[in-house]
Amino acid sequence: MLLDAYAAGIFPMAEGRDDPAIFWVDPKRRGVFPLDRFHISRSLARRIRKGGFQIRFDTAFADVVHACADRDETWINATIFDLYLALYAAGHAHCAEVWEDGTLVGGVYGVTLGAAFFGESMFSRSTDASKLALAWLVDRLRAGGFILFDTQFLTPHLASLGAIEIPRATYRARLAHALAQQADFDRQAVTPAFPCTQPSKPT
Repeated sequence: MLLDAYAAGIFPMAEGRDDPAIFWVDPKRRGVFPLDRFHISRSLARRIRKGGFQIRFDTAFADVVHACADRDETWINATIFDLYLALYAAGHAHCAEVWEDGTLVGGVYGVTLGAAFFGESMFSRSTDASKLALAWLVDRLRAGGFILFDTQFLTPHLASLGAIEIPRATYRARLAHALAQQADFDRQAVTPAFPCTQPSKPT
């Protein structure tokens, strides 16, 4: 049912961590990341060049979701947490992780269907960690043949990185096109956009 909801252009939320109820959201205007317009600011470029971090994919999915929910106000309740763990186990949910000195300091997770990636939430416990996660995620999506990166809503933070807002009808048309295509999240770029190791899910 959850995958059918994404395919129909809607997604679930809860009022809070302790509220067991889930409701469906279908925004009139949708946030999306044009994959060819991700903006690397001068400060983020310096952070990338400075290094001192490692990027991983799909090695600590539950920890990323838990960290995203670890805030005063969250829409991730226990039911939603369990649902996304099930999607991850089924190969439909993925995450990008930022590690420093063996500690998870940032990340973003979402759901894949066809050539669409539905971004759900992100967190940061170190300067620019969520931006780093997004940068490597965008690179991975490009390499894998994705054509739609749905951010659900547009925030000032996402707008500063190149995200835009489009009407619901435009989003639905782009979604239908993306669902008719195939993409591979595990495909890595032959020449990664950024010089950092990118290990994926261990075997």
